[in-house]
Amino acid sequence: MASGFQRDKITGVFTAMDHDHDGALTEADFDALTDRWREVRGAPVGSPDHHRLATIMLGWWHTLRAAAGTDRVTVHDVLGVVDQLPSALDAVTETANAMFDAVDEDHDGRITPAEHQRLVDAWNGRPTPLGDVFRSLDTNGDGTLSRDEFTALWTEFWAGDDPTAPGTLLFGPVRQSNAKRGV
Repeated sequence: MASGFQRDKITGVFTAMDHDHDGALTEADFDALTDRWREVRGAPVGSPDHHRLATIMLGWWHTLRAAAGTDRVTVHDVLGVVDQLPSALDAVTETANAMFDAVDEDHDGRITPAEHQRLVDAWNGRPTPLGDVFRSLDTNGDGTLSRDEFTALWTEFWAGDDPTAPGTLLFGPVRQSNAKRGV
């Protein structure tokens, strides 16, 4: 069962993805995410980059839909999938690899701070100040994220429960619920 911290970070990502704010993820929400990301990157409609993003996002949608067993995936469905991730790390790695390919705009095998910023802005649907977040994510300090670094961060975010783990910041700072902060 997901901890309060896991619920907070997954709810934050879910809320950002729920484009129409109806409390459920559908294929249309993944289409909207693809469009936001395409726009943030300046990729023309119908371009190879647009098609690549759409393929990756809709692939993720189909995987999530199959795992949840419904065409209207709620945050509780997503949390149920997250509960299964520690025993399905191959699936987490597969998703991380697909996402790395989406984020690595120039296909150079590295994610730059600017590429990461565009991921977060697209995901959140608005410019998102990150401050020194990338420095925390860049565990080897070389100024970029390798596929291996990104995979570790992706795994920490989706399957982890450590608020101090660098991967917790992958989509930007996590807003913790009032109960978690003792408010």
